[in-house]
Amino acid sequence: MTITLDQVRCFIAVAEELHFGRAAERLAMTQPPLSRQIQKLERAVGAGLLDRDNRRVMLTPAGVAFLEDCYRMLNTLDSATAHARRVESGSAGTLNLGFTAVSAIGILGPLLGLLGSELPDIEVVLHERVTGAQVDGIRRGELDLGLARPPFDTSALSSQIVAREPLYAVVPADHPLAGASGPLGPKDFDGLPVISYHPVQARYFHELTVRFLFNGHPRIKQRVQQILTAVLLVAAGEGVALVPASATALKVDGVVYKSLTDVGGGHPDSDPARPVELHAIWARHGLTPLLRQVLELVQRSAEHLGHHID
Repeated sequence: MTITLDQVRCFIAVAEELHFGRAAERLAMTQPPLSRQIQKLERAVGAGLLDRDNRRVMLTPAGVAFLEDCYRMLNTLDSATAHARRVESGSAGTLNLGFTAVSAIGILGPLLGLLGSELPDIEVVLHERVTGAQVDGIRRGELDLGLARPPFDTSALSSQIVAREPLYAVVPADHPLAGASGPLGPKDFDGLPVISYHPVQARYFHELTVRFLFNGHPRIKQRVQQILTAVLLVAAGEGVALVPASATALKVDGVVYKSLTDVGGGHPDSDPARPVELHAIWARHGLTPLLRQVLELVQRSAEHLGHHID
């Protein structure tokens, strides 16, 4: 036989009051249906839970043990109910978060701090992936949210800009450009070996580099996928590179970061002085209450970002 929550609550009331009349009054019911609920419960349990006669009600040993389990049962149910409500409101659940290595430098730490303090019931599972792999992960349902670079397939994904930052040149510390005054322009790179980016695996920074150097005549020496790799190759004297301002936080020895003249020719809504964009991306029509709250924290974690190089 099935045990119902009504039966459990009736038993707890009688066990605590040790009086059917007071228990019935507490439950806003009459004694006959209360007695029937207790009888059904005892049949379902297969043990006598109460010793009762016309003068007194007492718990049997089985009743004492069952009462403790009933308390645990109701506490578990209350916790489960509260958890379900938190999930419904977006304050609990699991967040599978994708990010690129460089996006993690400026925003991931503050974001995780805010998630831990303001949404402590959300379990965050981190996935370091390049933008293309994040997009695929969202399509397959492996990721809930990504921190990635444009462009995106807007028919399948929704996005919002999280941050914009400048594009910098990174040059060896002993290179003549390291001591140049003022921002560098494309012609400053004429004839120089440049560490560029893979046109597919690092399409976004490949296009930014090509756009900026369009009127210059550099020598492309290497094509890499990661910003850190480009900076390390510059430190090794292999050439110069263009990197997002957040790369300055990598703290690689032997390099100097230099500001650039405005990088134009991008999207009409882009900022020429801050052409490097970081977007939050998620499945179209997949904006859950949890994601709404997380996106607010993503924006807040990016507010402190600011980069100033002479």
